[in-house]
Amino acid sequence: MSAARRGTERPSATDTGAEGPAPMPAHTALEPAGPGQQSQDGPQGPAQEYPQERQDHPQEPEAAQQGGAFTLPRQRQDSVAGPAVLTLLVVGDDPTGAFTAPYFQEGSGPRVRVLRARNLTAAGRLLTDDVHCILLDLPDVLERLPEVLRIAPGTAVLVLTDGPDLDGRAAEAVRIGAQDHLARESVDAPTLTRAVRYAVERKRADLAQRQLTESRLLAQENSRLERGLLPTPLLEGATGLRFAARYRPGRSRALLGGDFYDTVRTADGTVHAMIGDVCGHGPDAAALGVELRIAWRALTFAGLGGEALLRTLQDVLVHERADEEIFATLCIVDIAPDGESADVHLAGHPAPLMVLAGQEPGLLPFEEGGPALGLLPDAYWHRIRVRLDAGWSLMLYTDGLIEGHIGEGTLRLGQDGMVRITSRMLAAGLDGEELLDAVVTEARNLNGGELTDDVAVVLLERHDG
Repeated sequence: MSAARRGTERPSATDTGAEGPAPMPAHTALEPAGPGQQSQDGPQGPAQEYPQERQDHPQEPEAAQQGGAFTLPRQRQDSVAGPAVLTLLVVGDDPTGAFTAPYFQEGSGPRVRVLRARNLTAAGRLLTDDVHCILLDLPDVLERLPEVLRIAPGTAVLVLTDGPDLDGRAAEAVRIGAQDHLARESVDAPTLTRAVRYAVERKRADLAQRQLTESRLLAQENSRLERGLLPTPLLEGATGLRFAARYRPGRSRALLGGDFYDTVRTADGTVHAMIGDVCGHGPDAAALGVELRIAWRALTFAGLGGEALLRTLQDVLVHERADEEIFATLCIVDIAPDGESADVHLAGHPAPLMVLAGQEPGLLPFEEGGPALGLLPDAYWHRIRVRLDAGWSLMLYTDGLIEGHIGEGTLRLGQDGMVRITSRMLAAGLDGEELLDAVVTEARNLNGGELTDDVAVVLLERHDG
C-alpha cells in the first residue's frame, strides 16, 4: 500500500460486543528487495514500528544478515516522536472484515486507532473523550443516527454505505447530522485516514460555529433584556431635577442579572423612582425584573402607589416566578411636586442614601421597612416620610455595591463603607454621573477587581436655584 500502512493484528475483546485495539507487533520481518527493486512500502524503505528496546541484546547489529530475512533493530518507543493518534469507534458487524486491523495510517500523518463495537450498547461502554470519530456500519443507520448524536454530541460521525448512494440514505444521514459518508469498497488506509481527519475537523468547525451563533443570540437577548431593565426615565416637566444612573454587570457570569430601575413623573407633578433586584442571575431573573419594572410603571401612571402598589407587584411576582423560592427586593421613592418631601417604601431593599445641603450623607430610616416581595403573602410595607430641603440628593442602589470585599479578607464594604466613600467624593466636588462612576470604581478597587454581583445605582438631585 505505497506509503500508507495498515495494522495486521485483530484487536482482542475487552467487553461483550466491544473490542479494543490489539497489542502492537514486537518486530516486523521483511524480505529484502532484489536488485533494482523497491520494497512495497516505498522507495524510502519500509515504514517502521518502534517497539520497546531489547535489554538482553543492546548491541544487535542493524545490517541485514546474508542470504535471508533481516530483523529491524529494537528501539525505545519514547526515543521517537510518533504522529498524533485519532481514535475511530466502528459500530457494526463489519461483515467484510475491513476494520480488523488495530490501526490505519497514511504516510507520516496521524495514526487512526480502531475500536470496534457490534451495537450501540457496546459502543456506549467504549465511548469516552478519547474517541474522535464514530463510524456507523448499521442497516438501520438513519434510525440509529439521532441516538448517536444525542449520546455523543461533540464527536464526529461517519456513515458507511454499500456502493453509490442511489437511495439517498447517505445524503440524508449527513442532513441529519453526520459529517460525511464513506463507501465500503473505498475503505483503505489513505481514504479512511483522510475521511476521519476531515470529519473531525468539520465537527470542530461546526461546534465552533454553533458556539459563536449561540453567543451572538445570547448577546442580542441580553441587550433586549437590558433595555427593558434599564429604561429611559420619563421626567418631562420636572424642573430643577437631575437624574443619573449606572449599571455594571458582575464578574461571576456573562449573563445579565436581575437588577432594574425606573423613574417617571406623573401628571400631578410627583416624581416616582424605584430600584429593585430579583434573586438569581440569567435570562429568567432578568425577564422577571423587566416584568416588575413595566408593571410598576404602568401601575404608577394608573394612580396606584404605596402599599397597594407593592402588594400588586407581589401578586405579579408570585404568578410569574419559576418557583416559590424566587423573591425580589424593591425600594420606591415618591417625591412631592414641590420637592420638599418624599415617601419611601422598602421591601427588603437597602435604604437609600440622602444628602441634604450643608449636611453629611446619611442613610434613610429603614426600621419600618417590610419584607422582600414574594416571601410573605400577608406582608405590610409602612410608609417612611422624609423631609427634604431646597437642595438635596437621593442615591438608590442595589446590594451588589455594598457586598464587595475590602482587600483579600472577609470584611465587606457594607453601607457604612459606602457612605464614607460617597462623603469623600462629594467633598471633592463630584456630582451626577461623575459621582456614581467614582463611587462604583472605588468599591471595585477595594474589592480587588470586578464586583461579584451586578450593581445598579440611581441618583436624583435637586440644587438651590
